[in-house]
Amino acid sequence: MRFPIVALLCVALSCQFGFPAVDAVAAGNPPRPNIILIMADDLGYSDVGCYGSEIQTPNLDQLAQEGLRFTQFYNCAVCVTTRAALLTGLHPRRRGRGLLHNDMTTLAEVLKSAGYRTSLTGKWHLGNTKPNRPTDRGFDEYYGLADGCSNFFYPTKPDPDFYNGGKVRTFLHNEQKITSFPDDFYATDAFTDHAVKQIESNANTDTPFFLHLCYTAPHFPLHAKPADIAKYKGKYEEGYFKLREQRFERMVKLGLMQPEWKLSPPDYNASKFRFDYKIPAWEDVANLKREKRRMEVYAGMVDSLDQGIGRVLTAIKQAGIEDNTIVMFLSDNGGCASYPGYWKESVRKAREEYNSEMPGGINTYDFVAPGWGWAQCAPFRRFKVWTYEGGIATPLIVRWPAKIKANTITHQVGHIVDFMPTFMELAGAKYPQERQGQPVPRQEGLSLLPILSGKQRAGHESLCWFLYGNRAVREGRWKLVWGADKTIWELYDMQADRTETNNIAAQHPQRVERMKQNWLKWAKRTGAPLKGNKI
Repeated sequence: MRFPIVALLCVALSCQFGFPAVDAVAAGNPPRPNIILIMADDLGYSDVGCYGSEIQTPNLDQLAQEGLRFTQFYNCAVCVTTRAALLTGLHPRRRGRGLLHNDMTTLAEVLKSAGYRTSLTGKWHLGNTKPNRPTDRGFDEYYGLADGCSNFFYPTKPDPDFYNGGKVRTFLHNEQKITSFPDDFYATDAFTDHAVKQIESNANTDTPFFLHLCYTAPHFPLHAKPADIAKYKGKYEEGYFKLREQRFERMVKLGLMQPEWKLSPPDYNASKFRFDYKIPAWEDVANLKREKRRMEVYAGMVDSLDQGIGRVLTAIKQAGIEDNTIVMFLSDNGGCASYPGYWKESVRKAREEYNSEMPGGINTYDFVAPGWGWAQCAPFRRFKVWTYEGGIATPLIVRWPAKIKANTITHQVGHIVDFMPTFMELAGAKYPQERQGQPVPRQEGLSLLPILSGKQRAGHESLCWFLYGNRAVREGRWKLVWGADKTIWELYDMQADRTETNNIAAQHPQRVERMKQNWLKWAKRTGAPLKGNKI
């Protein structure tokens, strides 16, 4: 067997990043799988067909038919915390500036030390200057948006003044800024094009590869191609309350939810917390035409995302690497109900003036707003940034034809910190003890391979969250939640009440206290503040 050049470089790379040397190709061992990790941006739990949606997602549905769906997989409630935790295998650390620190290793660095080729396409959101660009943190190749969001048709078109004061976003190819784009540019298509090229080039080598494909869809602004919007014209006449009911019914039939669980009602805003939105009754919506158009555009964005994933799956098949390529798909947080400046009359007027056209085109900058953002998380409570299930539960689909039984569902609990130990086990990589002379925090995830093999995993004793004052801890069937609006601990039985409609904290004071103390220990370890609404 020809020994790959990348593997020969492994020792040098391990010295640079503090990794132990690992034989990239061990004699007699089966070939290690290629890993493709696809992440959508602000996609709600029920936004794809195989999780109950009415949106046309045939490629993701096929991926589920050929693989495994998780019903209880978790993220970190917002874009940046999720990306930091996913890439490092660590719960977010609130210390200093940013969430990606020099003493943290990344999936790309660890896999690269084991001889993998590494590339990232799409959204990064963890730094646009040295030393925290993707190419500084283990990725051989990067193309995409270094920031949190941008115009889909022209990424460096300044944000409107009412949102981020006209900020210009950073778009990179490796370390080079890209400032101009062709007339037919659309971010979802551009990211798909680059990912397909990476698959085609890497498939022609003797080394396995890791491709992290991070779409910006369907994050705001609401931008979609006219043909994709047209597919959903008139589909949302009945409104977001009815949409949630229909999706929940489908989820029960699909075996994802229990019929005895209740569909959670809206949490009407009763606080000054900036993400505590009112969900208007459908008959009270002032501009129904615009409201329906928002969801039509959003559906078009998800549809386009699915089309792109279809092209990625086709590229894998045509390259002849389908059987030994593990493909994963998830979202970085729950559906986004954000409506910046909704409480300010001046911002509302500025937004309306800017959006003189209906949502969807290059000269608009609109949001799905609270009603649809909440519905996208059906049947759960709340949405992005909250630590109720609507904010932290994500669909996760995993396909690996060589190992995973097709068309299966697991109700076992998992978390994005589990990707690091899973990928290390797949690659035969070792976790470093230090990086750039600094001790690396110990791993906090557990390998998902037992679940992928159809076995029962021991699971996490405790999982904790913090974001903008919202808190949660999950231990087995029990979940303790602290909402930034009520600022009290609520206890829910996830087996009897996954939709968090029956607070039983008063019946279990000792359990509440014990779980609270566990959360406080975690908060001390990770730097989560005990007061205020910081990230």
